[in-house]
Amino acid sequence: MSGKETKGGIKQLSPIDVYMLLPKTNCKECGEDNCMAFATKVVNREVSVDQCPSLLTKANQKNYAKLKEMLKPAVKEVTVGVGDSAINVGGKLVMYRHEFTYTNPTAIAIDVTDEMSDEELLSRVKKTQEFTYLYIGNDLKLQMIAVRSTSNDADKFKATVKTVAENTNLPMILCSIDPAIIESGLMAIPKARPLIYAATKDNWKEMAELALMYKCPLVVSAPNDISLLKSMVKTMNEYGLEDLVLDPGTFTSSGLGDTINNFTMIRRAACTMGDELLGYPTIGTPITAWTESTGSPTVKAWNEAYVASMLVTRFADLMIMHGTEGWALLPLTVLRQNIYTDPRKPVAVEAGLRTIGTPDEHSPVLMTSNFALTYYTVAQDIESSGNAAYLIVVDSEGTAIDSGVAGRKLTAETVADAIKESKLEEKVNHRKLIIPGKAARISGEIEELSNWQVLVGPRDSSGIAKFLQDTWK
Repeated sequence: MSGKETKGGIKQLSPIDVYMLLPKTNCKECGEDNCMAFATKVVNREVSVDQCPSLLTKANQKNYAKLKEMLKPAVKEVTVGVGDSAINVGGKLVMYRHEFTYTNPTAIAIDVTDEMSDEELLSRVKKTQEFTYLYIGNDLKLQMIAVRSTSNDADKFKATVKTVAENTNLPMILCSIDPAIIESGLMAIPKARPLIYAATKDNWKEMAELALMYKCPLVVSAPNDISLLKSMVKTMNEYGLEDLVLDPGTFTSSGLGDTINNFTMIRRAACTMGDELLGYPTIGTPITAWTESTGSPTVKAWNEAYVASMLVTRFADLMIMHGTEGWALLPLTVLRQNIYTDPRKPVAVEAGLRTIGTPDEHSPVLMTSNFALTYYTVAQDIESSGNAAYLIVVDSEGTAIDSGVAGRKLTAETVADAIKESKLEEKVNHRKLIIPGKAARISGEIEELSNWQVLVGPRDSSGIAKFLQDTWK
């Protein structure tokens, strides 16, 4: 089977398309058993073609170039910043996550201005850099600082950019439509590769020259005018610029519908119609909610948060925001994390034995699955109960308790094997295992296979504290 054509004319790759351009030596240097297995993983984006040493030789240079062209994403990947703190935006392969998966989660930048006091400026930088929340094993963070020129004073802007750079390693967005001001900011951080915001129909040439001179990515802005945006991108390409980010404009209130439509049309053109002029990352500016003439700061922060949430789901690869309140940013970062998980793979943790607190030979032994949400909920509820305990995390292929039991991913055999592998018999002086209530149907089988007494616990982990208080002696 070879590549097929979709309705939009975009070729869908199959492993044979990649295989035909590989050396076909089955040398195993890539870590796979043969070239076809490697080709399959390349198509699924599980490995890179660069992991084939033979393909990187001069003899295979043409095939390597063909593969890179075939495998390039519909939305170009653009890097902002340098070193370990650099972030990638864009790089999307598909329009909808269920088609494959999304890469490079939407980067969120918090703004500062060159008219803020040093105290306010440093406080906002610190809040941005230190924002973190552990969610299902992942640290949710903010990624960037956007430095805005509100004074229109080049010296003030340069000083502000320098101060920010001295107090954070986060990548920056330099915001002004005045090329002279942008240049003053670039002079403060000449090798930091910030994102320049923004080139318009009036200043594009000067901004393009700065982007080329300092080797920086550049935002191309044409609010509510996709035709103009596309024309500007073509001009920028001819001028020698490839690392571009598209700004179709972010409008709140009555303009919100146009905003969502513009972002959607741009991504559809890139992913389903193969329009390379629109195949670049997009930037949203929910911060515009703060320009509304009515409403309290709380209302404006709320408006900004819901616009940002819509843009995360509607293809924005990068956003500039103003609010720093946890109640607005936390739900947004959780939403982003959920959207950018791989729909092909359950969110799972490593199976094995965990200790909660400092358990001893008398401590209870509980069991759960390795579905991440289940595990973290159960572990937290055990910890909250105040009991030290052992927790056996059984490999259920990332499924929850009830679905794992129903689908035979969580069986008496896997539980018994987990007990044996954990060597719990050397750690406790009892043979009692507490299983979730939703796994009650396999309790008898577990007892037969493991020779442990099974206690059926609560169906919901919120009942663990009361169960241990009433039952565990």
